[in-house]
Amino acid sequence: MAAKFGSVDEYIGSFGDDIRDRLEDIRRTIRTVIPDASEKISYDMATFTVGGKALVYLAGWKHHISVYPVPAGDDQFEQAVARYRVEKGTLKLPLSEPVPHELIERLVALLVAQRAPSD
Repeated sequence: MAAKFGSVDEYIGSFGDDIRDRLEDIRRTIRTVIPDASEKISYDMATFTVGGKALVYLAGWKHHISVYPVPAGDDQFEQAVARYRVEKGTLKLPLSEPVPHELIERLVALLVAQRAPSD
């Protein structure tokens, strides 16, 4: 039976150093864009919420970190995410590569912009 976590800190703390450090690093990157986001566990993943609604999910795996969902963006964004996209809505960030901080910031900013009410 899979472990159930009561907080994002518990979830991240359940991993070994390499994955835990990477998750914390990505968590900080997400918070540069949404510093006031709340955190919770949803679908057994670290979840960042804005206005009570889930915005972005973060999950640790044996050889990679996944970030969900991946919003649609302009051609430049689509080209940047193409090498990490494994499904329409998933980024797979290999542990063997540096964290693409700017790409994660762009992804989260797009999610925020798409969530904002239109005028």
